[in-house]
Amino acid sequence: MFKKLFGNKDTEMNLTAPLTGQKVALEEVPDPVFSQKMMGEGIAIDPAEGTVLSPVEGTVVQLFPTKHAVGLETKSGAEVLIHIGLETVAMEGEGFEAHVAQGDKVKQGDKLITFDVELVKEKAKSTVTPIIITNSDDFSVHVSEDATVNAGQTSLMTVKKK
Repeated sequence: MFKKLFGNKDTEMNLTAPLTGQKVALEEVPDPVFSQKMMGEGIAIDPAEGTVLSPVEGTVVQLFPTKHAVGLETKSGAEVLIHIGLETVAMEGEGFEAHVAQGDKVKQGDKLITFDVELVKEKAKSTVTPIIITNSDDFSVHVSEDATVNAGQTSLMTVKKK
């Protein structure tokens, strides 16, 4: 169903959308840390629903105590950060449920986190969720053209080791 990640010699992988919703260019994210690409290259999604699926096969290397963000690492070393909403750390975990723990191995499509979209709309700055390759200096990142994405189904971006 999904492409095997880094299974070929060109070390290219396809990340599927971790959320269903509308894509938002990183430059349009209303937070300079993301819009100025201080964290790395990527894309954001304005979610229509609150289920976050793993976009890659890898390891959970960081799960924030507030469950608003998760970091994954692939076998080739690509680091993927999914940061649910903006200024959601202030919610202190309210409305977020983790389905994985730090150190867990995950497959593309596995459920990582669920969250209450309406609560995030009410209590945080934005629901816009950046998906960042935090070590993008080591990888080229090509974002797909689709404006609307479906979690676990739509190709979100292709990442290739430099």
